[in-house]
Amino acid sequence: MMNKKDKNFHIGIIMDGNGRWAEMRGLPRYEGHKRGVERVKEIVNVSVSYGIDVLSLYAFSLENWMRPHEEITVIMKLLEKTINGEFMNFIKEGIRFKVIGNRERLSPHILNAIESLERATENNNNLILQCALSYGGRDEIVRAARKIATLKIPSENITEETFSKLLDTANIADPDLIIRTSGELRISNFLTWQAAYSEFYFTETLWPDFTKEELFEAIQNYRTRDRRFGKVKRGIFA
Repeated sequence: MMNKKDKNFHIGIIMDGNGRWAEMRGLPRYEGHKRGVERVKEIVNVSVSYGIDVLSLYAFSLENWMRPHEEITVIMKLLEKTINGEFMNFIKEGIRFKVIGNRERLSPHILNAIESLERATENNNNLILQCALSYGGRDEIVRAARKIATLKIPSENITEETFSKLLDTANIADPDLIIRTSGELRISNFLTWQAAYSEFYFTETLWPDFTKEELFEAIQNYRTRDRRFGKVKRGIFA
């Protein structure tokens, strides 16, 4: 599906609406999260077949730690189960798994599962699956700034390229397209630095109902965009 002009094509998805999906059906919120995990599996697999190079999924924000303890516990159990359950599939499909975010609040069990899968898939190259977990864009920028202070990098050597290499997403191309489900029209602290020139696609669809067909529709919509990165079309002022 991707072609030469789409080399290093990177899609980010803000997966929103799990809780509302469940509440609309009279179900407990955790049922929405369980359905959301199934949707992740489908979208990851189809991303491989579409030839997408990087898929970044906003799984759990730093602000999400303020949710009820019971809901956080369910989400973390689902996360650990999914990581362990997809281990062999990621190896088989050539998917490289990578987590970005602040790992300080993650439990040892979650960290062990994450690090094991990252090590096992570090040489895979069919798709980079970048999971934003305990993540906040501003927090990522602050942590990068602290690295500059720790490394005592001279101010004249601090460039956008230097700074980018200190972010969690170092050596990963910035997202070309960011999709947000559930009808909300904001990025909610997702890839704050990296999204400077991303294209956005907003849909009313709640994440548990987001299908591979709508992903295809979002990509087709992206293809109609004129990405100028602050420039103008040649000859417009000739």
